[in-house]
Formats: sequence, structure tokens, C-alpha cells
Amino acid sequence: MRLQKLYEKLLESYGPQGWWPLTGVTGMQPTKTGSLHGYHPNDYSYPKNESQRLEICIGAILSQNTTWVNVEKAITELILIVGELNVFKMLSFDVEELKKTIKPAGYYNQKTTYVLEFIRFYGGLDGRIPTREELLSVKGIGKETADSILLYGYSQPVFVVDAYAKRILSGHGLIDENASYDEVQKLFQDAIKKDYKVYQEFHALLVEHAKRYYSKKPYNDILI
Repeated sequence: MRLQKLYEKLLESYGPQGWWPLTGVTGMQPTKTGSLHGYHPNDYSYPKNESQRLEICIGAILSQNTTWVNVEKAITELILIVGELNVFKMLSFDVEELKKTIKPAGYYNQKTTYVLEFIRFYGGLDGRIPTREELLSVKGIGKETADSILLYGYSQPVFVVDAYAKRILSGHGLIDENASYDEVQKLFQDAIKKDYKVYQEFHALLVEHAKRYYSKKPYNDILI
């Protein structure tokens, strides 16, 4: 199945997903799986301020090697203690306290370092959009994290490739299971028009679909 048709089928089946979920946003997860709160289907105006942008960026870093439910716990606790996120508050926050706060996301010593490295980098941007290369130069930020920050934090048309997308595409014979991140990303970006709204939805829809049918082999894809 070609990617455009795949996107249309998933959108028809699950509807707009409203990613990236944010604390303080009252919308519910439309498909009622996993974490339920903070979604905003059909509203692509987020992030609306610096605090929300930092929440997305920090969330992208914390989501490495863990579930979103755990990330949500960590971010909720962080905001409860720090309040509105900004560079000054984050850099003045006690490091040991920060470790305790983000502990639910796992690897908290490592992730604390990554978060603080990013906050220092972010503070030096003076409000401009970072390049992908700049993000990749920050300790702890790889391709998937960098692209998540650009797509959801800055509304840039950069497709995020994750394990879920690779499972679905390899399951349908569209890619080799050992295809590289760059190869899979190019496949999406060549096939789908460069529109951050579409990229956000497609990425979220692939995650939703994979959680249902690609959690373990043999895959049982009853939809497509």
C-alpha cells in the first residue's frame, strides 16, 4: 500500500490524533489508548508559548527508551514544582531535585544531563528555530528526538521515524527491516507533501496503529 493511501486509511480509521499532548490542555486522547490527557485534535496552533515549546522539547528527550505514561508523570511533577517552564527556572533548579522529579521517565541521571544541555542550547537560540544539525550537536539528542522537536516544537515539516513506523512499513514489504533512519525518512518525505500538520498526524497515527497490531510478532494487521 502506498504511503498516501496508508495515511488516508489510518486517518479514516482513527481520526485526528492531536499530538503533542501537553499539560494544561484539556483535550482527551481520541482513541482512548495509553495516556489520555493533553491532546488537541484538529488544533495545530500549539505550542502557543515558550513554556509549551520547552515542555515538548523536554518531553521528546525524556521519552527516549520509555513509555509516554512515564514521561507524563515526570513532566507533570516538574511543572508542579517549577511552574511555567523557562530557561532561567530550569537552569536554577537544583540538579538533584531535577533528577528526583524526572525519575519516572527512567535513566534519570543521564536524562538530567541531556535536559540541562538542551536548556543551555535553547537559551542561546534567542528565539530562532534551530537547525537539525544544531540539535544533533547537543549531547543526548539523536535523529528521532531532533526531528520530534522540530516537528512538534517548531512546526517544521520534518518526518519523525520511530520503531513503530519501521515495523508497519517492513511488515507490508515497503522497506527492509534493516533500513536506516535516513532511508525511511526520505521515503516518507518523498511520498507525502511537506506539510507539518500531515506529518504530525501521520506519525501519531502510525504509533496508534502499531500499538494495536505490531506490539509483538507475528504481526496481526487486520486494518491494512
